[in-house]
Amino acid sequence: MAKVVDIFPQQVKERLEAGEKLNIIDVREQEEVATGKIPGAKHIRLSEIPDRLKEIDPNTETIFVCRSGGRSGKVCEFLSSMGYNKIRNMVGGMTAWTGNVEK
Repeated sequence: MAKVVDIFPQQVKERLEAGEKLNIIDVREQEEVATGKIPGAKHIRLSEIPDRLKEIDPNTETIFVCRSGGRSGKVCEFLSSMGYNKIRNMVGGMTAWTGNVEK
């Protein structure tokens, strides 16, 4: 099984500030996302991931985010076991995010 690659919130923030278009998926529950998510992030609840795989391009780097990094790490492990190799887990999740949020 491929190793899950971590990315830190500061790296994500810097890349966004540099104008890079990132593919970010927030796997938190609706009420959590309502408090704010990374601008441009797509919301796919953890439980919906298996049914929405067609929305996750295996050939594009995708960064997964949750509250603290646990659920997004599980998604990365799951996708990694299915052959996805351009997936990243944002360590610390939204609790470590210092950038802008959109509601």
